[in-house]
Amino acid sequence: MSHDLFNRYIWLVDTIRRHGRITRTELNRLWGRSRFGDGTERGIPRRTFYNYRAAIEELFGVSITYNPSTYEYSIESEEEGGSNPSMTDWMLNAAAMGSVVQDAQEAAGRIFVEDVPSARVHLSTVISALKGFHTLTFTYTPYTRVNPTRGVGLEPYFLKIFRQRWYITGRNVKDGVVKTYALDRMSDVTISTDTFSLPDDFDAGEYVNDAFGIIFTQGQAYDVRLRVDPRRAKYLRTLPLHHSQSESVADGYSVFSYRLRLTGDFVNELLSFGPSVTVISPPELKAMVVSSLRDTLDNYGPDDI
Repeated sequence: MSHDLFNRYIWLVDTIRRHGRITRTELNRLWGRSRFGDGTERGIPRRTFYNYRAAIEELFGVSITYNPSTYEYSIESEEEGGSNPSMTDWMLNAAAMGSVVQDAQEAAGRIFVEDVPSARVHLSTVISALKGFHTLTFTYTPYTRVNPTRGVGLEPYFLKIFRQRWYITGRNVKDGVVKTYALDRMSDVTISTDTFSLPDDFDAGEYVNDAFGIIFTQGQAYDVRLRVDPRRAKYLRTLPLHHSQSESVADGYSVFSYRLRLTGDFVNELLSFGPSVTVISPPELKAMVVSSLRDTLDNYGPDDI
């Protein structure tokens, strides 16, 4: 498949997703104004459009459905809903972003994106090992130690991206314990000929379900309730902290509820919001936040306050 044809598929899915529901007339108008069109509103030929729909469903598992009552097209998976973003959604979003940026080369000097260094060097190697159930061998240099650990053997279970960093989680061959490693702290990464099988009782989705970031403790999950001021509430509605997020609106504030494990990275996230977010429950989380705030205040003397 040509790169241009792939970009046409991405444009079509992204355009329909952004509009929610859209008629062929509007699609044709937007197509004519895109880099694929000829500046007119003739749009995509009918047969070509149907071929694109079939190819998109086969490639991405995304169905473009038609409502004969409203003459509108929509993405079936969007209407069905779902709390967890799928790998397909992530791929489509990434590809769509690449397509949009490619369309804006004239303004490249005024478009700034965040760097994901771990994706450039080791991501393809790690994905190959993940797909083939092969053991990875690498040198690891964590921020907490000066000297690197060489010859780490890892049976890769799953990948996760968090805060612009890729992480691989799997069983450390030497320790026999499931651990998580940041790809940008890895070097000398090679794929071993050794293969492995996932444990019968291991489910990656369940493993990360109650986690906020990449600290995957196996402790108890708690019902978390946060009091959030109206301005911060708008932010959390558009960018939820966790897939379990729900909201109830009160007079002058909102209460956001979650089901997750209490970890240091979640505490740090709450502290980054300052006074706009207050922990209501559980008391264990409230104690963790207060303790961290006190430790921070201890860094300053009376003259600094």
